Amino acid sequence: MPSRDFSLHGAIDLGARQAASRKQQERRAQGGGAPPQGAPGGPYVVDVTDQTFNTEVVERSQSVPVLVDFWAEWCGPCKQLGPILEKLATEAAGKWILAKVDVDANPQLGAYMQQMGVRGIPFVAAVVAGQLLPFLNGAAPEPQVRQAIDQLFDALRKEGILPDAPEGEQPAPGEEAPAADPVYSAAEEALQRGDLDGAKLAFERILAADPRDGEAKQGLALVELSLRVRSLDAERVLQEAAEKPGDVQAQISASDVEMVSGRIDDAFDRLVGAVRRGAGDDRDAARKHLLSLFELLPPDDPRVGKARRGLQSALF
Repeated sequence: MPSRDFSLHGAIDLGARQAASRKQQERRAQGGGAPPQGAPGGPYVVDVTDQTFNTEVVERSQSVPVLVDFWAEWCGPCKQLGPILEKLATEAAGKWILAKVDVDANPQLGAYMQQMGVRGIPFVAAVVAGQLLPFLNGAAPEPQVRQAIDQLFDALRKEGILPDAPEGEQPAPGEEAPAADPVYSAAEEALQRGDLDGAKLAFERILAADPRDGEAKQGLALVELSLRVRSLDAERVLQEAAEKPGDVQAQISASDVEMVSGRIDDAFDRLVGAVRRGAGDDRDAARKHLLSLFELLPPDDPRVGKARRGLQSALF
């Protein structure tokens, strides 16, 4: 979840890394240039590699803030957070840049992330004027991510690190600032307070008014998962599930632990197996929980399709 401390005091200075990266690039110069960069979200979203981090992130951060999204293909929560960040970067239209780092394909940056004490992904860092600030650790619904980014840049402006918003972006005299979306206000306020129960209620109210609201569905699913796992001992839960394969509730709890750790296929396979072995209420509980976990991923995610086929096979 987003960090509440946006102070740059104690931030990691990337100057040493910048110098080392330049030397590495000079050594590689005879072997050809860096691979071309893709633009998954337009000009404001760039893919970054071990070789291009210095140019795309450290040097660029001298003129514009850069948010660095550390992700991996196997990480389910990364696939929830990534599109949100890309959408917000496109909306920002150059006020900040999103740099995406595949930690599996870029071992140096993956190792560097671990040296910072980060043990899990998704992880997002803010880089401003060559300094790195840990920012987000874990997935969150779009309203919470948007709020966290706004708070980050407000704090940076107060510290004099970023200039105030240009006059053209301020409301004209006598003109009110655009109102926040009232539909999400209660959810945003609850998430800002860390009130997961309040956020759950707010998302439920949104869905009662519009059952097709995809963002609210994902927000509710993430909040409910956070509520379920916040008091669990992950190691003990997985051990109990291994010792009691016929205990459906143990399998359900273990699937939640696997989801938050990015082991999506394991969580889905566990519940499909519970449906196949179970009967009556136990079988139905495993089925319903599996369907609820599908809400955490995009509908077209191949792992969801695979699990749906497995569920149909187990049921019929």
